[in-house]
Amino acid sequence: MPRDARPDQPRNLQSRSVLPGQASASASEMETALTTQPDLTGAAFFDVDNTIMQGASIFHLARGLHRRKFFTTRDILKATWQQMYFRVAGVEDPEHIAKARSSALAFIAGHQVRELEEIGEEIFDENMAHKIWPGTRAIAQWHLDRGQRVWLVTAAPVEIASVIARRLGLTGALGTVSAHVDGVYTGELVGEMMHGEGKATAIKEIAEREGLTLADCYAYSDSSNDLPMLSLVGHPCAVNPDSALRAHAKSSGWRIRDYRTGRKVALVGGKGAVAAVAAAGTWRALRHRKKQRH
Repeated sequence: MPRDARPDQPRNLQSRSVLPGQASASASEMETALTTQPDLTGAAFFDVDNTIMQGASIFHLARGLHRRKFFTTRDILKATWQQMYFRVAGVEDPEHIAKARSSALAFIAGHQVRELEEIGEEIFDENMAHKIWPGTRAIAQWHLDRGQRVWLVTAAPVEIASVIARRLGLTGALGTVSAHVDGVYTGELVGEMMHGEGKATAIKEIAEREGLTLADCYAYSDSSNDLPMLSLVGHPCAVNPDSALRAHAKSSGWRIRDYRTGRKVALVGGKGAVAAVAAAGTWRALRHRKKQRH
């Protein structure tokens, strides 16, 4: 394949976007993988939520942990309401996001790191595998086929980000780190959340460590909050972009890839509003019921 090819040019990318273990590679693909020379200067960096995967990975994780009695229905309704509020109201203030993320990570306090890593594998199969966007997965594979390293860069907990990267056959993942003592989570964060400028800083550190040339690198995201990351590399791409990122990408001449159907794009705002109202109503009902009991 020519070195100057684009990630949207390989043949039948959709049919090649399969999860490891779901299909066996053909003999020719295996031969190509073995003979591909590594690209020592180029790499690709992918956001996760709504870029690699439909929806928020932290929410899929929370659903799985809820089934395993890590926390109550009341807890998950509160977390759902917080997430929906940010999406519908468009509030992306770093302080608000940090509080929401800290609240979301607090439910693992007292649990062992090994426990979450093992459960994460199960939750990926249950809640996440079928949420992977085939188109974005195919682009990631295109980079791997060229001998480039591929990292996930996400605000999600690094443990679940690492599971996703491993199951997709990627190089690795950078995510938000939860503090733990003697292998047990404290429920606090280590440093800052992997968000906004934090992602760009992390990519710079990887580039320096691995000898990458940022002008030869690629980045993919759905959110205007990731403009620092996208602007850092020579080949940015907006995937399933929000309105602000779409406008910026168009004005900057960046590639845009949207794997949502027209109907899904049209309804995403409406569904989010309905879900937020439903979550808020249920949350108020639970609070009212608790007051009545007392």
